[in-house]
Amino acid sequence: MAALSIQERKRLRQIGHVLNPVVMIGSQGLTDGVIEETTRALNDHELIKVKIAGEDREARAAVIEALIEASGAEAVQKIGKIVLLYKKAAKQNPHLSNLVRHAHLAN
Repeated sequence: MAALSIQERKRLRQIGHVLNPVVMIGSQGLTDGVIEETTRALNDHELIKVKIAGEDREARAAVIEALIEASGAEAVQKIGKIVLLYKKAAKQNPHLSNLVRHAHLAN
């Protein structure tokens, strides 16, 4: 996946600001179900927030890296326990895509 430009990252962060986390990773960590749900959400919405529970910063970073690798997404922004993930959909659904639904925010 090609790295996002600074302008693209800025636009995605602006849209991501209004989003709520759609995937939450709890005490069981990164399970197959979490990976499946993240992949499904990325295919539908293209841009999602994921919240990772736990106080250990290194453990959260490891979970984020594993999730990125498993889903094929790219981390746009990481703040505390929240990571903003982006993956371009093969076929964009204008009713579900956060990029289309919130495009007015990135002006």
